[in-house]
Amino acid sequence: MFKTKILIIGPSESGKTVLANFLSDTVETIGGDYSTTHGVRILEFESQNHGSGDRDSSCEVELWDCGGDFKFESCWPALMKDANGVVIVFNADVPSHVKEVETWHSTFVASQGLRENQCLLLVHHKPGSGADTSPPSLASHLSKLRLVHSNLEEDPEDVRHEFRQFLGSVVKTMSENREHEEMSIIT
Repeated sequence: MFKTKILIIGPSESGKTVLANFLSDTVETIGGDYSTTHGVRILEFESQNHGSGDRDSSCEVELWDCGGDFKFESCWPALMKDANGVVIVFNADVPSHVKEVETWHSTFVASQGLRENQCLLLVHHKPGSGADTSPPSLASHLSKLRLVHSNLEEDPEDVRHEFRQFLGSVVKTMSENREHEEMSIIT
């Protein structure tokens, strides 16, 4: 069984903690009062993943819910160490969030040499926001990344399914990397 480290990053107040709690089954209800994440919260759970090559295999997940305030920037190298995947969460209704996506991507994904399938862009729609599912205008190099709209009020299981698909692609990449390493040792 693979153990994956997935970072949930993005601007403050984008819904990262609500999503992390939902995906890890940490809470019974969705929503509640806003509370800033200071630094990071690490949630551990086991999850099914789809599309990893092994039919619906499971993996252990460390979900790192990272605070979105840039005052925690000095901690980012420690958070990024050994990350297998990154979920960038943002609210497309907030123009500054859309602009920040490129910064989050370059800092947490590109600089770490992660592949496109190891990054998921998640447009989180808060309750009552009237979920506009049109694609936000992002930088051209970000258009290659998988983009998912999240609305936990209307279709929470769709969000869980998309996350499991993402986990499957991360685990598949991890497996391929492990096989490549083993082959390089043998030859």
